[in-house]
Amino acid sequence: MAAIEQRGAASDRPGRSFGDRISMRTKRLLWVWGFLALPILFYTVIRFYPTFQAFYLSFTNWDLLRPAKFIGAANYVKLFKDPQFWKVFKNTFTYLIVGTPISLVLAFVIAFFLDRVRLLHGFIRALYFLPYLTTAAAMAWVWRWFYQPPPIGVINDVFGMLGIPQQPFIRSVDQALFSIMVTAIWAGLGFQIIIFMAGLRAIPTTFYEAARIDGLGEWAILRKITLPLLKPTTVFLVVFSSIGFLRIFDQVYNMTTNDPGGPLGSTKPLVLMIYQTAFNSYAMGYAAAQTVVLFTILLVVSLLQLFILRDKK
Repeated sequence: MAAIEQRGAASDRPGRSFGDRISMRTKRLLWVWGFLALPILFYTVIRFYPTFQAFYLSFTNWDLLRPAKFIGAANYVKLFKDPQFWKVFKNTFTYLIVGTPISLVLAFVIAFFLDRVRLLHGFIRALYFLPYLTTAAAMAWVWRWFYQPPPIGVINDVFGMLGIPQQPFIRSVDQALFSIMVTAIWAGLGFQIIIFMAGLRAIPTTFYEAARIDGLGEWAILRKITLPLLKPTTVFLVVFSSIGFLRIFDQVYNMTTNDPGGPLGSTKPLVLMIYQTAFNSYAMGYAAAQTVVLFTILLVVSLLQLFILRDKK
C-alpha cells in the first residue's frame, strides 16, 4: 500500500521541463552551437554560396543581359586556347616566384637586425609597418610619380645626379612588371617584419645561452636554432605572401591606368584579366571560368607549400 501511495504521489507532481531532462554536457553543446550558428550562416552565405555560384556560372554564357545558358566546358576550352591567358598566367607566376622569396628574405634580414636595436626600436618598427597601413591606391600613385621621367620622377632625378641614364620603368615592356613588383614588396614588407619579429621573440633565450656556452658562433646559432624554430612563422608567411602575389591587383591597376596591365599586357595578372572580362566585356560566364582557374591555382600552390614545408618526423 505504501509503494502504491508513493507512486500516486509521484504521478501527481508536474512533469520535469525539457531543460531539466538534458545533461549539462548537452546544454553546453547547445550554447556553443547557438553562438556559432550566426557566424557559420554568415560565412556560408558570404563565402560558400558565391564560390559554388561561380563554379556554376563558369559553365554558362551569362552576360548580365540574358539568362544564363549552360554551355558545358566551352569557357574553359576558350580560356586555355587564348594566348592572352597564357601571357597573363606567366605574369602572375612571375610575381609569385620572384616576389615571394625576395620579400621574405628582406623581411627576415630587417627583422633579425631590428630585433637587436634598442634605441628608438618602437619608432623604427612603426616606420616599417606604415606602408602596410597605407591605402594601396594612394601608394601606387606615389610610386607611379617616382617612376616618371625627369624632372618629375624622383628616381630618375637621383639617377641623373649619379650619372646613370634615365630608365623607362613602367613605360617599358621589360621593366614594368619588376617595377610594380618592387612596389608590392615594399607594401607588404612591414607586415612580414612584424610577424618575423614576433616569431623571433617567441624563441626562448635559454636556447641561445646554451648554444653560446657550447661555443657556437652567430652563424651556427642562426642556422641550427633560429631558422628551425622559426619554421612555423616562415610557413605562414610563405603561404600568406604567395596568396598576396597571386592576387595582386591594386598596384597594377593604379600604376598602369592609361593601359591597365600594360604596356602591351606585360604587367597584367590574372585578377586584372578577370576584372576586365567581367566589367569591360560583361562576359560573366567567361570571367567565372577564369575565377575558378585562379581559385584552383591558389589552392594547389597553398597545399603544395604546406606539404613541402611541413614538419618531417
